[in-house]
Amino acid sequence: MNILQELKNNQRRIGLTGGIATGKSTIANYIRKNFKIPILDADNLSRELIKPNTYGYKKILDYFGNQIINNTDNSEKEINRKLLRTIIFKSSENKKWIENLLHPLIKEKMIEECSKFNNNQTIILVIPLLFEAKFEDICTEIWLIKCHRELQKKRLITRDKISEKEAYKTINLQLSFEEKRKLSDVVLDNSDNQNRWINTLKELL
Repeated sequence: MNILQELKNNQRRIGLTGGIATGKSTIANYIRKNFKIPILDADNLSRELIKPNTYGYKKILDYFGNQIINNTDNSEKEINRKLLRTIIFKSSENKKWIENLLHPLIKEKMIEECSKFNNNQTIILVIPLLFEAKFEDICTEIWLIKCHRELQKKRLITRDKISEKEAYKTINLQLSFEEKRKLSDVVLDNSDNQNRWINTLKELL
């Protein structure tokens, strides 16, 4: 039996996902604080996987060149994540390349991290691109965060200090809520009143 199947048999692994700026971090932090459930975040793992001298780091430098490095005096030249996002944002070819590199690495790392919590009955996997990256098979259930598009746009503009046009374009790069809803087990409504999703969490955890 492989590690993935073994974990499925012994552990409730909830994939928490949703569009950009829908409130994944807010809900994950609430769960961590109030339910004491371990949280694994795909974005955090992604950062680890592109640190200097890692396999991911070297592949990205080979592909994009030194332009992708932070222009600092540090001995360890870190990847400029903001610049990388901009490059990906402007080119579907570059976006596809980086996803083909990182998604399998993140998935492998997340499975490995899951095994460290095999004594926990439940863990939360925060995976922004869960469906796009095909992470469904490492989850025993999928919870989708709902947020009105206008509110999502406003949150994104405020958080990332970008224009309305850029916000819409970023949102449209991901699968729509309607498409994700068909593939999800639970919807957490984070549109206007957090009591809705808090009550849902209390019922299910």
